[in-house]
Amino acid sequence: MDLSERFQFEKDFEIGSFQVHPDGKIRLSCVGDLFQETSWRHADSADFGRNLIEENRMWVLSRMDFHCFNLPSWGQRVKVFTAGRGVEKLFAFREFLMTDEKGQVLVQCMTSYLLLNIQSKRPMRPEVVLPSHLFDPLEKPEWQAAKVKVEGELIASEQLKVRYSDLDLNNHVNNTSYILWVENILKERKINKNKFLINFQAECLLGDLVEINLFKTGNSYVFQGLIGEKLVFLAEAY
Repeated sequence: MDLSERFQFEKDFEIGSFQVHPDGKIRLSCVGDLFQETSWRHADSADFGRNLIEENRMWVLSRMDFHCFNLPSWGQRVKVFTAGRGVEKLFAFREFLMTDEKGQVLVQCMTSYLLLNIQSKRPMRPEVVLPSHLFDPLEKPEWQAAKVKVEGELIASEQLKVRYSDLDLNNHVNNTSYILWVENILKERKINKNKFLINFQAECLLGDLVEINLFKTGNSYVFQGLIGEKLVFLAEAY
């Protein structure tokens, strides 16, 4: 597989001691951090990244679907590849791939994004800012991050307060903070799954009290994040 032909942008990283669990393997939330950083570098290099803020537009991550094969360890050098995977209606798709130095695939991830007007929060058609040679508006990927369904038996519920360290540059909870919340619950219950799907539904702000409900359905675990009656995220470890 020639990754330079399948993907449009790549960046090298070394896994740091501050990014790993006690077992030495990288946290999934930190994989999300590396993917997020790579996507911004790619977008900035083609003028559809941070420059959009000046035009009162912003990208909002809607869904992520991780398929983990062998999470890297502290000190390991990895490559992260990314590419646009087309547009469908209001969604733009981006794929990620993490490999080791020998080219072995460690993690795959498909994501979907929305383009929003910063003031009105209304969605805009992504092709108005995306370069067509990177995001072909006439194609869409066969693999798309799915919608999580809340089902199964409620087995646990807990609350957490949004802290300052959860926030991003827009003063909203960072996408990877949601992943870390769920990852903590999974690890504390010794639940290990190779696939993880998350849907971002609404913003969380500093001081918000988030209720996280955990459901078990078959071999999967479903998470529901609420602020009062407002749904803010859904996730599934499967």
